[in-house]
Amino acid sequence: MKKAKSHSTAKYSVAIVCFFFMAVLLPALSFAQTRGKVEVVKDPLIDTFIARRPMLNKAILNIGEETVYGYRVQIFFGSSRQAAYDAQEKFRQEYPDLRTYVSYTEPNFKVQAGDFRTRLEAEKLRNELTQSFTTLFIISGKINPPKADTSND
Repeated sequence: MKKAKSHSTAKYSVAIVCFFFMAVLLPALSFAQTRGKVEVVKDPLIDTFIARRPMLNKAILNIGEETVYGYRVQIFFGSSRQAAYDAQEKFRQEYPDLRTYVSYTEPNFKVQAGDFRTRLEAEKLRNELTQSFTTLFIISGKINPPKADTSND
């Protein structure tokens, strides 16, 4: 008999909690949803900037060249800045028409040459440079493609 009594009191206490929640908490939550007025204070230059944004985006896109993935030949890797620039100058004297890039990733300098779309083109240059430079690697990554010839000859 005691089990039946405790079971009925448990049901009774659950019913009281549900009633309390519905009677007290739900109306309190509904009052928290009142509407208000929002006032935006901003600088008038923001509207000017938003109006000029499409023109600025076009100007930025035209400044930089399109980049694609390809290959470069790394001709120098070391910690000496002067040695990196000497290697770059040595390469430029032999191949003045190819671009070179010097980058610094602490603590080393890298000199990379060329913008090749295929690995085969980069291999060809690497084979030509084996006599002039000691450590040569082919690096894949973003390159600057050569400008298209637009003349109608």
